[in-house]
Amino acid sequence: MKMREKFFEQNGGILLKQKLFEKGGTLDSSKIFSTDELKVATNNYSEDRILGKGGYGTVYKGLLKDGREVAIKKSKVADESQVDQFINEVVILTQINHRNVVKLLGCCLETEVPLLVYEFISNRTLSEHIHRNKGITSWLTWANCIRLATEAVDALAYLHSAASIPIIHRDVKSSNILLDENYTAKISDFGASRLIPIDQTQVTTLVQGTLGYLDPEYFHTSQLTEKSDVYSFGVVLAELLTKEKPLSMERKMEERNLATYFILAMKEDRLMEILDPQLVREARKEQLVTLAKLVKKCLNVTSEERPTMKQVALKLEGLRKQSRHPWAKRDYEETTNLMLEQDLYPVSSDDHNAYGTSSVMEISGQYSMEKSLISEMNHPR
Repeated sequence: MKMREKFFEQNGGILLKQKLFEKGGTLDSSKIFSTDELKVATNNYSEDRILGKGGYGTVYKGLLKDGREVAIKKSKVADESQVDQFINEVVILTQINHRNVVKLLGCCLETEVPLLVYEFISNRTLSEHIHRNKGITSWLTWANCIRLATEAVDALAYLHSAASIPIIHRDVKSSNILLDENYTAKISDFGASRLIPIDQTQVTTLVQGTLGYLDPEYFHTSQLTEKSDVYSFGVVLAELLTKEKPLSMERKMEERNLATYFILAMKEDRLMEILDPQLVREARKEQLVTLAKLVKKCLNVTSEERPTMKQVALKLEGLRKQSRHPWAKRDYEETTNLMLEQDLYPVSSDDHNAYGTSSVMEISGQYSMEKSLISEMNHPR
């Protein structure tokens, strides 16, 4: 009991109670689970309950007494210096209620490493479905790809602008987009996320993320902004369109990074050659080109020239409406083009003179980042 009390305090339990009290909440709004409760739920963390393992730790499937299926995330290490941040994230994430965000149900603070308890999502990750079905006709039709992309971007736009404090996910990738029993997209894994005070637009932070999805500007400057998530989501869209992996040693050196591969193909007018054949068969060329241009904007090396997540959501919603109601195409295009082109990517003449054309900068920037990343892979710290 003394050990449990010690861990509870060490992991910020008292701080959590205080924060909830300040927000007018109770322990019901941010459930604190006991050690025994989660041991029973996971059959004492049995091997056959493991859903996944990674550098962060292990995720177990659990069954609570009330019959709810849950996913229990057990980190490898506890960082006492991050307790305040951890508790802030728990408080905010338990208050987020968006149908495309995996719901954080609560946590357990009585163990050496805090445990997070999420709703269980049954149909695995988008990444598995993309790469398992590469080269064959699958349920990942054009309509479904656009729907999943729209659901995911809605959640990210909500985190960036509708939550009480903006949340930057910081590790947006196809393996962090889960699919539920109805194949609805759910954004998951906020382990690396950062809360951004309302009066700040960027935060200097230790670079975290996944190779192939990492924003090159953030990689080089450690300046994290909401546009870092936009870049990563652009890679997810490229992945959906091509069914290619974000980083592949099978592609030639200058194209190992999917972002570079995609931008080069567009520059050389080879877009249709690299797209998934199923999507080329099902969608109109103009729809594919519209989405590809949006991807290219998201992958801009300069964050200021990327759209916001809300603007990406607007464009994707329009494409989704087209796929459901083709006759609405012209009205939608006239409206959104006016909305998007007026102030979306203002570029001063100074910027243009300094960098030349944006496409040259995108490609050279991507390639230099990739060389840095490949070097780190070959010579890890």
